[in-house]
Amino acid sequence: MGEVSTIGLDTAKSVFQVHGVNDAGAVVIRKRISRAKVLEFFGSLPPCLAGVEACPSAHHWSRELQALGHTVRLMPPSYVKAYLKRSKNDPKRTNSGAMSR
Repeated sequence: MGEVSTIGLDTAKSVFQVHGVNDAGAVVIRKRISRAKVLEFFGSLPPCLAGVEACPSAHHWSRELQALGHTVRLMPPSYVKAYLKRSKNDPKRTNSGAMSR
C-alpha cells in the first residue's frame, strides 16, 4: 500500500467504504471495512486528512479518528453531492469525499 494523504470515509450501519488517494491524486486504497475494524484500520495508517460526510454519527467518528492523529473534515452533504458521478452508492460517495478535500 502506497503513502495515503487523503481518505474519503462513508459511514453506514455496519460496513464503511474507504477511498484513499496519494498526493498525486492516484487511488491507493479502495475497500469496505466493517464497523468493528475501522479504528484498527485507521490506527495502522500514518496521520492523514480524512473527509467525512456530516451526519449524526460523523461527529463520533471524527473524534475517534482525531484521537488517532488524523485530521478530519466534516462536509455538508451538498458539498459531497457535487462530486458524485451518477446515482448514490457507497463507493462513489467515498471517492467524492476524497476528491472534495
